[in-house]
Amino acid sequence: MFAKFIEQLKVRFQKPLPGEDAQFLMASITRQRIQHIDPFIYNPRKSAVLILLFPMEEGIHTLLIQRPVYDGVHSDQVSFPGGKFEETDIDLSHTALRETFEEVGAPSNDIEIIGKLTDLYINPSNFLVSPFIGFVSKQPDFIMDTYEVQKIISVDLFSLNDKGIRSEKTITHSNGYKIKTPYYEIDGLTVWGATAMMISELNVFVEEAKLGLHLF
Repeated sequence: MFAKFIEQLKVRFQKPLPGEDAQFLMASITRQRIQHIDPFIYNPRKSAVLILLFPMEEGIHTLLIQRPVYDGVHSDQVSFPGGKFEETDIDLSHTALRETFEEVGAPSNDIEIIGKLTDLYINPSNFLVSPFIGFVSKQPDFIMDTYEVQKIISVDLFSLNDKGIRSEKTITHSNGYKIKTPYYEIDGLTVWGATAMMISELNVFVEEAKLGLHLF
């Protein structure tokens, strides 16, 4: 099933992405009012994350991490592995692979990148994030960098589209502002903001890919 589904994702990447319409299904009320932010006005810093797919327990899983508590805008938040583009990176896909290895120990040489979802601008940190999808053929032995990660969360890919894990509440941002926002509850953690918006597009993308299979 895993190999067939990966091939179907590759086929789906040949068509237009779900894009902002899918992302904004999980955007905060504040961001929904803005509707669109032109990141080039703000000269954003480039960054990338990796949505890593791997077989586990006869299913397909992906990986999230919980950031440590620190003095910064993304303190204690849940995200995909990733980080900022460095001058030594060949391109942004290399950034995603390098950061994933540094944070959770997944060897870059074992990962095949199959495509990229829609870039997403993060206003508080002025990052433009490129979400790449990649896979490994077997479950990795993750090694957590405790400086950058306080928890590794393995989650069934298809469970991310379960309506039962979606809700809405008011969250106090690191800058003290209160934001009413939709969120996912995953492994007892609140996943909101840019990561929730990426998951939202991922869910639409995955559901469209599944239409080409008769496995589900």
